[in-house]
Amino acid sequence: MSLVKVDDLRVAFGATPVVHGVSFELGAGECLALVGESGSGKSVTARTLVGLTGGGARVAAAELSFDGQDLTRLRERGWRRLRGGRIGFVLQDALVSLDPLRKVGKEIEEVLAAHTGLSGPARRARVVELLASVGVPEPELRAGQLPHELSGGLRQRALIAAALAAGPELIIADEPTTALDVTIQAQVLDLLAGIKAEGRSLLVISHDLAVVARLADRVAVMKDGVIVEQGPTGEVLTRPAHEYTRRLLRAIPAEHTKGTRLSDTPERRPSGDAEARAGARVWASGGARAGASGGAQAASGGGARAGAGGEGQVVLRARDVGKSFGGRAAVQDVSFELRAAETLGIVGESGSGKTTTARIALGLTPPDTGAVEVHGRPWTRGDRAQRRDVQVVYQDTLAAFDPRHTVAKVLAEALAVAGVPRERRRDRSVELLELVGLGSEHLARRPLKLSGGQRQRVAIARALAPEPSVIVCDEPVSALDVSVQAQVLDLLQDVQRETGVAYLFISHDLGVVHHLCDRVLVMKDGSVVEEGPVGTVFREPAHPYTKELVAAIPRLAAA
Repeated sequence: MSLVKVDDLRVAFGATPVVHGVSFELGAGECLALVGESGSGKSVTARTLVGLTGGGARVAAAELSFDGQDLTRLRERGWRRLRGGRIGFVLQDALVSLDPLRKVGKEIEEVLAAHTGLSGPARRARVVELLASVGVPEPELRAGQLPHELSGGLRQRALIAAALAAGPELIIADEPTTALDVTIQAQVLDLLAGIKAEGRSLLVISHDLAVVARLADRVAVMKDGVIVEQGPTGEVLTRPAHEYTRRLLRAIPAEHTKGTRLSDTPERRPSGDAEARAGARVWASGGARAGASGGAQAASGGGARAGAGGEGQVVLRARDVGKSFGGRAAVQDVSFELRAAETLGIVGESGSGKTTTARIALGLTPPDTGAVEVHGRPWTRGDRAQRRDVQVVYQDTLAAFDPRHTVAKVLAEALAVAGVPRERRRDRSVELLELVGLGSEHLARRPLKLSGGQRQRVAIARALAPEPSVIVCDEPVSALDVSVQAQVLDLLQDVQRETGVAYLFISHDLGVVHHLCDRVLVMKDGSVVEEGPVGTVFREPAHPYTKELVAAIPRLAAA
């Protein structure tokens, strides 16, 4: 007998339908993954099962039931008994989902108070048991801490403990591993697999087919509010019937995709001799830069992928860099070289020091020891030419832009800093937008009127405005859907081929790093534990920590 039955589910907000005739069933001890990109309707479908569709939503279905109970007839009191008691809900963003002013133990205890008859002391003892059962170390200590005192992985485990507190038959997990480090992601997936093995049912919502491949029994692929394909996981992932599913699979970066395009967007083919353009650092603007930095760029030579073979000029060098905060070493003795047209990846878990290393490379955080050189010259914070030569693309593009500014103003400000005359700025802005696959029609738009992929393209265009030698990319695709991520990764390679820019690429996604990067640094506890060509490091890891990272990479059965 099916625990959950959904037949012809339709959900609309006002006059806008977002789910159109969705149907599926879920049995006891089974895991179904609803997979799709932003706007596909998967999260709305999941929230409908717990009565959290939202105000103003119109819900209709031929059948919407849980354990034989008609959910369409429930009122709020009935939903409150069901939520947390028989259906547990794990949200994606644990820092937002947990009350920042309430200790983690109290958050879990609230579920026990609402759905069990346990006394206060018994509830507190049960909280410790639950935290221990989901792999939280020192559970008594962690129960007394606030959410911000826990790592991302521990916060996610606390959410899962809260969802399990009342012994529900069904757990709904909405993007439970997004933005987690690869080893923490693997631990959370193993934890969810253990819950399934206990006989509980799982409905997992995800945009990542590689993640659900190791957990789900069946997969339902959603697009534009419709399930376009549904079936056993192995069958859907190895023999997809729908073109959309095939496109999602093609877009997943991994070892076997290196050297290929992930998206359906055509490869940019600049006019003239692309290799000469990249080698000589001739930009579309005709060059607004001069001086030592520009001269060094002009001499870089070596072609569009000179750095990949180690032949290009060194544009950024770190020598024995170290940095401490409050007496704790965040980075120690980090050294690397980055060459023109090369992509150097930095990987490691949260707290490994990769972001601090990136900030030191950007000149935003001065090192306590060691030094950083740009084109052989020491980083000087007041040197405006150096500042223009090293740019950045961040993960959160909404936070990186002033929401009041149009794209035209965003780019004009960057061009003004680069010394481009006022009368040239609009034309140069259009050239930059065209370089990243956008057009002049985007100039009048503000960040909120752009999609996530479009905002990231504008961020790349802004970084390119001063004609830098280096762009530091700090998790630039981790918040994007898989197909949009594919477009941005292809774009980064196209831009590098055309301009010769070098990338320092920070990421927790080892599949992305393997696909994009030429070399990689593996960081742990502030130190570089392994480095080398990305293929060698990932295929033949030498350090135990690197081996652990590589073993945790989610892989498709077909890969």
